[in-house]
Amino acid sequence: MEVDQSQHNGSTFKTKLEDLEYIIEREKRYGVQNSDSLPVTITRGRGVFLWDGEGKRYFDFTSAFSAVNQGHCHPKIISALQEQASILTITGRAFHADSLGEYAQYVTSLFGYDKVLPVSSGVEAGDMACKIARRWGYLKKKIPDNEAKIVFVEGNYWGRTLTAISTSTDPRCKKFYGPYMPGFVIIPYNDLQALENVLKNDPTICGFMMEPIQGETGCVVPSPGYFKGIRDLCTKYNALWIDDEVQTGLGRTGKLLAVDHENVKPDLVCLGKALSGGVMAVSAVLANDDTILCLEPGEHSTTFGGNPLACKVAIAALKVTIEEGLAENSLRLGNLFRKELERLPNSIVKEVRGKGLMNAVVLKEGLKFTSTDICLKLRDNGLIAVRAANPHVVRLMPPLVITEEQLIDATKIIINTFNSFCK
Repeated sequence: MEVDQSQHNGSTFKTKLEDLEYIIEREKRYGVQNSDSLPVTITRGRGVFLWDGEGKRYFDFTSAFSAVNQGHCHPKIISALQEQASILTITGRAFHADSLGEYAQYVTSLFGYDKVLPVSSGVEAGDMACKIARRWGYLKKKIPDNEAKIVFVEGNYWGRTLTAISTSTDPRCKKFYGPYMPGFVIIPYNDLQALENVLKNDPTICGFMMEPIQGETGCVVPSPGYFKGIRDLCTKYNALWIDDEVQTGLGRTGKLLAVDHENVKPDLVCLGKALSGGVMAVSAVLANDDTILCLEPGEHSTTFGGNPLACKVAIAALKVTIEEGLAENSLRLGNLFRKELERLPNSIVKEVRGKGLMNAVVLKEGLKFTSTDICLKLRDNGLIAVRAANPHVVRLMPPLVITEEQLIDATKIIINTFNSFCK
C-alpha cells in the first residue's frame, strides 16, 4: 500500500506504509544512535509543518533546535541555494571568492562588528571563540603562556566535542571521555557575584562564555540586568565576553540577539543554526578588530567555512529574518503563547518559562509520567516537541514564521494533551 503525501512543489511523494518500520530499523542498524529520537519518520517539511511517511501532518515545535527559525524550506533561501549551487559551491580559502566579501560586509554591518570569522558548525564557532580569547589573553592582556582560563556557567551546552564536554557539568556526556581540557572555570549561572569573585581574584582569566538563555537545560531565563552586569564586569576586569547565540540568536527570543533585550554588546558573538535557515551547516564568530585580529593568517583553517554556497545561503537567511520581521513576530507571539499556556493544568505543571518563541513547560516532580510521555502524546495529537536534558521539562520552540492562527491551533493541541494526563 502507498500513501499520497500531497503535492509539494509540483511533485507527489509516496511512501509504502510497510517500509516505515524498516526505515527506522535501518537507521538504527547502520547509524550511530547518538540521540533519543521520537518514533516518527519525517519525510517532508514546509513552513511550520512536518509530514511523516503516512502523510500525517504535524506542527513542528522543535524548529530543529532553532535551525529553522525561518521555517522549513523557505522559498527565498532554497532559491539562493539552488542558484549558487549551479554556479560554484566551494573554493577553499587558498584564494578569494566574490561571495565571501559580500557576506562578510552584510553580516558585520547588520550586527555592528568589524569582522566575521566564517566556520561551519555551532560548536566550531564556540571553539574558535575560545581560541581567539586565549590568543587575545596572551597578546593583549599579557597572561603568562599556557595559563589563560575561560569561565563557563553550570548547565551550559554548546556541543559535545572534547572541548565542549570539558566545560560541561552534565555527567552523562563526560564519563569515559577524559582527560578533559584544562583552563576552564565553572561558576553558577545567573550569578553576577560569582562572576565578579572569579574575575577579581584571577588575572589569568581571558574570557567568559555563556548562553543568554540556557536551551538544553530547558529554556532557563536569567534575572533582569544579568547581561548588563556581565558587560560591566568583563569591562572592569579586562576579560572578553563570549556570547553564545547559536540557539538564542536570529530572532528566537524576540530580538535579533538575546542580549539585545538589555542593549549591551559582547566582545565575541557565536552564531549558527538559523544562520542558514536550516539548509546547511553555517556558523560564524563576530568580533571587532582589536580582538579578532589577534588571530593571524595560518593559525586557523577551515575547508568549508565561508564557501560561496554557505555565504549566499546565509545572506538569504539573514534577509528573510529581517525583511519578514521574525524577531518582532517572535516577541509578540511569544507573549501571547505564554499567556495562553497559563491555562495548562497546575496539578501537573510547575511553571512555564521562556522569552519570545523559546519556551518550556516544567512539570512537577513525583508524577507517574515524564516529559517523554507527554512528547509522545503530543506526537499522536499532531505536534512534535522534545524534552530538555531535564526529564521534567518539555521544550516548545516553533519556527518564527508561525502565524497567530497557527499558534492558537497548536496551543489547543498542547493544552488538550496536558489535560489528558490529569484524568
